[in-house]
Amino acid sequence: MVTSCRFCGHALGAPFIDLGHQPLANAYVVPGTEAAERTFPLVVRTCSACLLVQADHSVPADQIFTTDYAYFSSYATSWVAHAERYAAAMTARFNLGQASQVVEVASNDGYLLQHFARASVPVLGVEPTRRTAEAAIAKGISTEIAFFGQETAARLADVYPRADLMVANNVLAHVPDIADFVQGFAVLLNAEGVATFEFPHLLNLIEHVQFDTIYHEHYSYLSLAALEKIFAHAGLRVFDVEQLPTHGGSLRLFVCHTAAAHGACDGLHNVRALEHARGLDRADGAAYLGFPPRVAAARRSFCDFLAGAKAEQKTVAGYGAAAKGNTFLNYCGVHAPDLLVVADASHAKQGRLLPGSHIPVVAPNALSDLKPDYIVILPWNLAPEITRTMQHVREWGGQFVIAIPETQLLP
Repeated sequence: MVTSCRFCGHALGAPFIDLGHQPLANAYVVPGTEAAERTFPLVVRTCSACLLVQADHSVPADQIFTTDYAYFSSYATSWVAHAERYAAAMTARFNLGQASQVVEVASNDGYLLQHFARASVPVLGVEPTRRTAEAAIAKGISTEIAFFGQETAARLADVYPRADLMVANNVLAHVPDIADFVQGFAVLLNAEGVATFEFPHLLNLIEHVQFDTIYHEHYSYLSLAALEKIFAHAGLRVFDVEQLPTHGGSLRLFVCHTAAAHGACDGLHNVRALEHARGLDRADGAAYLGFPPRVAAARRSFCDFLAGAKAEQKTVAGYGAAAKGNTFLNYCGVHAPDLLVVADASHAKQGRLLPGSHIPVVAPNALSDLKPDYIVILPWNLAPEITRTMQHVREWGGQFVIAIPETQLLP
């Protein structure tokens, strides 16, 4: 158990939320090996000094992000489209071209850098998980297989040009030593370069009861208020912020060296004001109070739905073997008899069992044979995409369900 803040070292206080013992959310189980599965406490606390909300576990990153890591970004078509729009927007805003250097940290399978590469902008990915990195290399994306931090950044700076643009999408939360990670950007970014960081906004996690986004991979749960302190410690500053709909509501921070010429934009002032109004910039702010009862209410809502379906002899399956779904199912105490299967388009997950619940993962076409009465969309942030691609479910009278912030049937 970690008892002091991962960033500032201040003693951590009472839990923000305790989700009990859970398996690693992306550790999909090979049938027959269930007995070897391990669980770890999943407790989140707030640092009253720097306001970083963080997991208090000590599971090493190299146990979580293994060579068998099964998340491939390219399977989410809406996320790939989001990346393509980002590449076009950044190329235009910062006048990127053949003389530029774009570096993505946690570049996964090349889902984003491929768009810059197609526009002849030089790219480099940094990715610690071998399976996804090798998929990117197969696409022609130059990729270093490594965890990122000051040491890696210094090594890369000796080999590659310093970056005009650095990208870090949904990775800030995944690093146990956030200070070292951020310092790496200060090392590799050129004097007037820009780094962008996307992450789910802590404010939305709280207000929309998105507790399923809490799992061991996520060491931190992030606000602008906390990150401005962390960036300042590394000699960096935020100069603009965009609010995005992705992952249930995210922020995109634009960051530069403290002495760079980029001026503060309205987006920065707007999000500062929003967090202040909700009390997110104060340890005793209203935003941090009363979260556990709302989480418990979401669990009751879903368990009541399952009990009702069973009483009516209706069958229930899931769609999307997402990490957030594993947190949710394990917190709710759901097991294989409760959900027949969970369908997922990722071949890396098919044929495995979900961690903890041990529900079989199947290809999406298996649902047409089973014809469940209800399909619970576990990655609720992708519900529009999934319902659009699975419209044939309506033909047998199947209904889609989401369970966050409470269980409801989709029209």
